[in-house]
Amino acid sequence: MVKGSHRLHALCSYFAMFPGYFARGHIRNHSAPGELILDPFSGRGTTLLESLLTQRNAVASDPNPVAYCITRAKSKSLQPQSVLDRITELEAEFVETPTADLEEERGFLPRFFKHAYYHTTLREILFLRRHLRWHTDTIDCFISALLLGCLHGERDKSPCYLSNQMPRRISTKPEYSVKYWREHDLYPHKRATFEILRRWSRFRLKQGAPQKTALALQEDVRDLSRRLPFMEGKVKAVITSPPYFNTTSFAEDQWLRLWVLGGANHPTRAGASKDDRHTSRYKYWRFIADAWRGIAPLLASDATIVCRVGLHGHSMEDVCRNMVASVRASIPSATLYGSPLLTTPSADTGRQQLSEHSQYGELDFIFRMA
Repeated sequence: MVKGSHRLHALCSYFAMFPGYFARGHIRNHSAPGELILDPFSGRGTTLLESLLTQRNAVASDPNPVAYCITRAKSKSLQPQSVLDRITELEAEFVETPTADLEEERGFLPRFFKHAYYHTTLREILFLRRHLRWHTDTIDCFISALLLGCLHGERDKSPCYLSNQMPRRISTKPEYSVKYWREHDLYPHKRATFEILRRWSRFRLKQGAPQKTALALQEDVRDLSRRLPFMEGKVKAVITSPPYFNTTSFAEDQWLRLWVLGGANHPTRAGASKDDRHTSRYKYWRFIADAWRGIAPLLASDATIVCRVGLHGHSMEDVCRNMVASVRASIPSATLYGSPLLTTPSADTGRQQLSEHSQYGELDFIFRMA
């Protein structure tokens, strides 16, 4: 492992249900250095990064732009000076950009943005939104991921967040945010966006990065085997966590980060992927079965699947029955290994054996190919 690599784990870490130690432990238990690890629901790229840090090869995919950007930012090794030079180049371009152009663009934004960001900070964000080529340029993608991480947060806890007081993990609704700021007499503070990006860049890359390179894709899990025919039969382990049933809407909860990456300037519903949120149990488990079907051709004959799924008010009996059925229907040679383990949010209770009365927490499943 690269010395100090823990610094990379926090890059835009606003998804908390899938910690690095969970992925790292299973990667080491179910694969060897040089073997291929897959995460078809990459989120913030935890599995991909841990695979690289433990000398595995990795491929990770997610249809959501924010998740893809963050995952891709972790997929390649970068030289710190190259990132700093690019930030300086962007800052110089910003200085030369006519103020009128950015002011005009600012004038078309909803009132939320006026309350959320100091006017000069907002102009800097608008410039970066327009000029960062995160889809095609590796360094720009890394800078975009840094921008996503500092775009909003608890300003009373850190001066490195660009916004007025907001949660770090999710983008609150505009109407609620404006009302809250007015009631608490909160105003945005001036932030030096380019300097904050430089500071975060130095911190993230200070102790080095993995030397291996991984493949990150913006792709629906159901299309992966068609997209990756050259990986057929090569995946040694799948370490992943699919979207939880009826728990969150990615497009709504991450709308501001999606906006920075070119999305709408207001919350949307189901706009980031075809399966942003399921409220029908039948459709949800059909989606999970389709997901396993989408990666089945990629699995080695002795592959292992590790899957963390949320309960959130649903009986564990129901979750276990449907998870096992979804895997067997799509990958007949896979069998459940041991009993599912319950992970609770309490540090005191920690991991537990399955209890039929629990309806909150995450269940960890391990399936092995026969």
